[in-house]
Amino acid sequence: MSEREFRDYSPKRDREAVRRVYRECGWLDKGKEPALEALLKGSRAIVAEVNAEAECVVLTARGTMRYLDEDLPASFVTGVTTSRVARKQGLASELTARCVARDAAEGSLVSCLGMFEQGYYDRLGFSTGGYEHWYAFDPAELTLVAKPRAPRRIAADDWKAVHAARLRRRRVHGGCNLSAPELTKGEMLWTTNGFGLGYFDGRRGALSHYVWCDGKESEHGPYTISWIVFRTREEFLELMGLVKSLGDQVHLVRMQEPPGIQLQDLLRQPFKARQVTERAKYETKLSATAYWQARICDLAGCLQRTHLDGEPVRFNLVLVDPIESLLPKRTDWRGVGGEYVVTLGPASGAEPGKSRSLPTLKASVGAFTRLWLGVRPATGLSFTDSLAGSGSLLEALDEVLRLPEPKPDWDF
Repeated sequence: MSEREFRDYSPKRDREAVRRVYRECGWLDKGKEPALEALLKGSRAIVAEVNAEAECVVLTARGTMRYLDEDLPASFVTGVTTSRVARKQGLASELTARCVARDAAEGSLVSCLGMFEQGYYDRLGFSTGGYEHWYAFDPAELTLVAKPRAPRRIAADDWKAVHAARLRRRRVHGGCNLSAPELTKGEMLWTTNGFGLGYFDGRRGALSHYVWCDGKESEHGPYTISWIVFRTREEFLELMGLVKSLGDQVHLVRMQEPPGIQLQDLLRQPFKARQVTERAKYETKLSATAYWQARICDLAGCLQRTHLDGEPVRFNLVLVDPIESLLPKRTDWRGVGGEYVVTLGPASGAEPGKSRSLPTLKASVGAFTRLWLGVRPATGLSFTDSLAGSGSLLEALDEVLRLPEPKPDWDF
């Protein structure tokens, strides 16, 4: 292969090359360059240079992930792109590994990303999160009775207020916040005919609750609600009433089911609507897809902030982390593989070592991350993932890790 170099992104030197890479991946349409610029400004970028040109770029951003009542420092991979001339050279995986290692060394306890296909990022220790539900429905079929107040329009120029409200939204276990407001700006600019509707009921007239929509087919839809922000039951119901008010003209709205809420509860005759509209342009349907992944970057740090109900469970953990093979030998952080004595309970922790008196759990870092987050119970993971232990240990882990399903509520 031609000589290659890994280095930080330089706007002056690399802007046009990175735009070319994004176009070749099909991610950058004409006129969307400002969206990419916002994404780059809100992220930290590393490029792989081949023959003096940036041909692969990886972006990460800082933020937090909520674990029960704790906000954990987290890193998010917001973009991995490779040009046509640099495919199948190992650049993307090596560059992503370096970015994860850099952010972990700087304090990120967890790393998360959105995957293009299952399996690729497993080599970096990532593993699949829970299913996200997307509902497509006729807004006129919402059963809400109360009439919403007239909202205010929100435009891309309002990105700072939009981002601030997003950070204050109702969050549950697994809920993620990405810190840089430019990331929200980039998402807003990336939508087609994007628009927002919302209310400014916050302190000193701050934006409190709103929807941001992609209105690509502006007359009758479908519209896609890119995200919905609210703090209370009343705010959520007002926003859904606002969505219903679009039903006089818009025939279909598509939105992600908010954490802890079952949208079907608000729909009139959902089964009939699904049958009548099957295979139509405005088809009512519910789909479930698991498209985000996560991995632990600091085992002791994560478990120190893990406080669970019930009797503590202690065990030996043999943890395998494949990311080490993709990192330079002099990298400060080299993954979390090794042997540990782990306690899970009201006061959890992990210490290097092994105890002869304790049972042993063997796991990949990805499988253990899924267990710790509550994506699936230990017994279920032992069927399908790289996690193995005695039946009594798996049952004890099922008992102590009774967690709500993690919901990031932020696509990255």
